[in-house]
Amino acid sequence: MESPQYVRLSLAADMTLGFRPGRFWRNARMSCINLLLTYADGCRANCAYCGLGRERKGQIRSFIRVPWPTRSLQEVTERLRHNGIAERICLSMITHANAMRHTIEIASHFNKTCPQSISCLLNPTITRREDLVLLRQAGIDKIGIAFDLPTPILFNKHRGKGVRGPHSWETYWKRFDEAAEIFGPGNVGSHFIVGLGETEQELANAFQEVKDRRGENHLFSFYPEAGTELEDVAPPQLDAYRRVQLACFLIDEGLSHSSRFVFESSSGKILDFGIAPQELDKVVDSGYPFMTRGCRNSKGRVTCNRPFGNSWPGPGLRNYPFQPNREDIQRIRQQLAGLEEPEWTIPRSHCARISPAKERQCNE
Repeated sequence: MESPQYVRLSLAADMTLGFRPGRFWRNARMSCINLLLTYADGCRANCAYCGLGRERKGQIRSFIRVPWPTRSLQEVTERLRHNGIAERICLSMITHANAMRHTIEIASHFNKTCPQSISCLLNPTITRREDLVLLRQAGIDKIGIAFDLPTPILFNKHRGKGVRGPHSWETYWKRFDEAAEIFGPGNVGSHFIVGLGETEQELANAFQEVKDRRGENHLFSFYPEAGTELEDVAPPQLDAYRRVQLACFLIDEGLSHSSRFVFESSSGKILDFGIAPQELDKVVDSGYPFMTRGCRNSKGRVTCNRPFGNSWPGPGLRNYPFQPNREDIQRIRQQLAGLEEPEWTIPRSHCARISPAKERQCNE
């Protein structure tokens, strides 16, 4: 059951296409179907935080904390053709010799058979410039590049030589610039994960670099995956994540610039966003900075909203898959002030594959 005849679907995508029953908290609608290429010998990368890493402990290969069931391309196509919710398909590559060829083949198939727009979460390590041209010709209109880390040192530590991985910071930026040239301004998105040892200042500078290179920023909060090198690392504090979300929004929307930010000298914490307080209040009250950031439709609305992709539903929700209401904004303001921080607990689903000490903590 390998690609290109088969693909894996995120749990939320599987529900949206009706393969399994389920409801989304607060009636969130998943408007992008996330698909992952799949091979018997798996991904050849070894990122420290990724459930697909080749050295992950245990046999279960979940990704972003949830199962990714395997479905045939034929049955996925049939359901996409008759689905009134999904507006976009996102094909995610893994580090595998056949991934580029099969991504082009699958994208071309969807472009001919389904009404949805198509994105590709690119793997720069196995991509050449000419491949980007072929992806565009196959019908893909948006490219995502998952830097995940905002500095070359951290990138190398968690994705490169530090974990015996194949990825290179220089290669990722080269592919980013080539993709921006081929797909056009605003059609290439970065992915960054908050909570992997970086400072807020480093993230703000990375956001600005992406913006200056004609891209957009997509943001995630770290959440540990059992069996990985970082399985015992907690997510970032909510106040820090909210500040980073604000920084990302202000930079992407051109409302501020990282050079106007004020940072704490010792920690890199953001102290000032470089805009007037009353203007910042309006931005916070809109709720937009705290919504999921992803590929947009022709009207500028995010269609890749990944409901609950980096936190469980509830008060500690990190990325809102819908516009926050007044009560949500009040909670967000408390979080920004450091007044509300849900206690970090290890999910029970985590317990079966972690150390005895951590298992005792779960049981307690």
